Amino acid sequence: MSTERTPRGRLPVVLVLPALLGLAFLLLPLVGLLIRTPWATLPDRLLSAEVGRALRLSLVCASLATALCLLLGVPLAWVLARGDLPGRGVLRALVTVPLVLPPVVGGVALLLVLGRRGLVGQHLDAWFGVSLPFTTAGVVLAEAFVAMPFLVISVEGALRAADPRYEEAAATLGASRWHAFRRVTLPSVLPGVVAGTVLCWARALGEFGATITFAGNFPGETTTMPLAVYLALETDPDAAIVLSVVLLAVSVGVLAGLRERWIGGAT
Repeated sequence: MSTERTPRGRLPVVLVLPALLGLAFLLLPLVGLLIRTPWATLPDRLLSAEVGRALRLSLVCASLATALCLLLGVPLAWVLARGDLPGRGVLRALVTVPLVLPPVVGGVALLLVLGRRGLVGQHLDAWFGVSLPFTTAGVVLAEAFVAMPFLVISVEGALRAADPRYEEAAATLGASRWHAFRRVTLPSVLPGVVAGTVLCWARALGEFGATITFAGNFPGETTTMPLAVYLALETDPDAAIVLSVVLLAVSVGVLAGLRERWIGGAT
């Protein structure tokens, strides 16, 4: 039972009015989007070929990007939480840079590293004939770049909150660190991994700046839902609204799925 107490008494107007304005500022655009949605033609537009291609591509790329983030991000979170490394705080700060970095800058950085003349990309092209920019694989990499910090932060927080004595007990019974990680650590932090995975997937699904910079905007190959919204605004605003409503529904679904973690935990 929570022991927190909130001050009783009349709420000061000087705080309530800005709070209401802030709430209106955040909610009114969403209300306006729902009001302007062409509900009568919504089913037909959702079943159109253009929307179908963009939706399928977005779901596939976001899922692949999330799988890549899980493969790389969970070990990285473990190293940050459990590893005894010099400069670990600096490393943690560097991992979170994509959270505050403008996505377009992230796309430029990816081009400079993985482009055909990039630091790594030139060797991939020369040795294996692999070119990543302006391909579906480029979409996956761009989304993974901006989404991975969400997973790493969530899993690292869960690892820090977990009791390390269980791992120590497993070690005293002869378990290797890898075996203890698989059988003890990972099950204990599974809720944090699931929450981070959902946030990572949602962030990847909504990525725009890094994707259009690194992968371009080619229908059927790199045009994801956010890019389709951008294109539709110029030619078919109603289609842009429909696509936006789909992304809004996904965002609300993510919040609903994590309500116990983000909403319930604050009560």
